[in-house]
Amino acid sequence: MTEQTGSVEDAAATPVEGGTTAPVEAQAALSSAPEAPAAVVDPEVPSTAVGAEVPPARVRKDRRVLRAVLRWTAATVVFAAVGTSVAYGITRMDRTDVPGLATESDGRWDYPTITRPPLPSGSPRPLAESNKTGTHYADLRRLVLPAPKGAHVDTALRGTDGWLATKTFLAEYATRDDRETVGQQLTDNGLRHIAARGWTTPDGTHTRIYLLQFDSAVVADEVNSPGLTSYNMPNYAVRGAERTMADDRFPDRAAVDDVVRHAYDEIKPYGAEQVRQAYLSAGDTLALIVQSRKGAAKAVPFQQTVVLQSQLLG
Repeated sequence: MTEQTGSVEDAAATPVEGGTTAPVEAQAALSSAPEAPAAVVDPEVPSTAVGAEVPPARVRKDRRVLRAVLRWTAATVVFAAVGTSVAYGITRMDRTDVPGLATESDGRWDYPTITRPPLPSGSPRPLAESNKTGTHYADLRRLVLPAPKGAHVDTALRGTDGWLATKTFLAEYATRDDRETVGQQLTDNGLRHIAARGWTTPDGTHTRIYLLQFDSAVVADEVNSPGLTSYNMPNYAVRGAERTMADDRFPDRAAVDDVVRHAYDEIKPYGAEQVRQAYLSAGDTLALIVQSRKGAAKAVPFQQTVVLQSQLLG
């Protein structure tokens, strides 16, 4: 048997009478079988002399019995070998190689290959120690996470030349008063521009990502906290999630160095949709990620999206 295929190799064969072959294990049965007497006197068969030759019919009968012993012994050996090889082959296979035992997906989306855009020559990374202002020198529009495979892209968030109008971003907030307050904060802190992207996956999950760029990391940090976030809840509710709290199930190991993350989850009972949201502060840029889905928004794709966007900004 070869381990790669789980196939059964034929045992070495030994010729036997009649032009057939039998595995070597059958040879033991052959050698241990009692020898037939050289001559058998049958009282029903007339004989003209003492010591006369045994009639051929009896010899043929003994040979037929012997062949049957060989055939059944060979069959037993082969079936035993097949059974052993099948059991061994299954235990050697990966779980996903066995139909019906494939590992179920944990819900992660299939994103395309993601790479950071190139920096202008001599420019440091935004979170490099030498970059005192935390400036993202790469084009902000190329730092927005791309949609996963199979998703339908939201054209309303494309903006003009990739830059989104501030009022479109503010429409994420639930009340008119909150939209006006947040809008004033952005103006007062010198918002430079907003890049965004949105999509809907086949399961109905709607994702929106907004990147807001300011003049420095200090300003972006202030807008993030105490401006828009606090430890327990966001300062301003987004549409469909008036009651939220800190998402304490977000894995700590998913943190990205030097990227400040505030993740929130809607409190039950949900409305028509469950809404998850996260604010990220990375250098001169503040990100808002909102994910909603009718019934329940799954945790894994939300965490995956937040982590990937964090890495792009880092």
